[in-house]
Amino acid sequence: VQLQASGGGLVEPGGSLRLSCAASGSTLDYYTIGWFRQAPGKEREGVSCISRRDGSTGYADSVKGRFTIFRDKARNTVYLQMNGLKPEDTAVYYCAAEGVGNSCNDSDMDYWGKGTQVTVSS
Repeated sequence: VQLQASGGGLVEPGGSLRLSCAASGSTLDYYTIGWFRQAPGKEREGVSCISRRDGSTGYADSVKGRFTIFRDKARNTVYLQMNGLKPEDTAVYYCAAEGVGNSCNDSDMDYWGKGTQVTVSS
């Protein structure tokens, strides 16, 4: 499966963005999808994940209540709706897919898309 992340940009604090993870070559329903981010000088961290088995979702504590991950089966796309953005959300965001187990760990991801830059600044 090939993944393409998009939707990043420059937004003011408190603003919103919706990131898209579009797939080709396979159906995303077969995969657990994770969103990860990496800020300059920092390690990559998991942001959110949606299970391929039951659709359950998980979020990093830093984004709970502000970010929402969901699937659009018709578009074969997974979205990350980001509201209430903060400067500390600034990073390159990546989507990744895991198709064997049901893991949300970045080390278990099988496929990665190129990142999309999110910058939160006034």
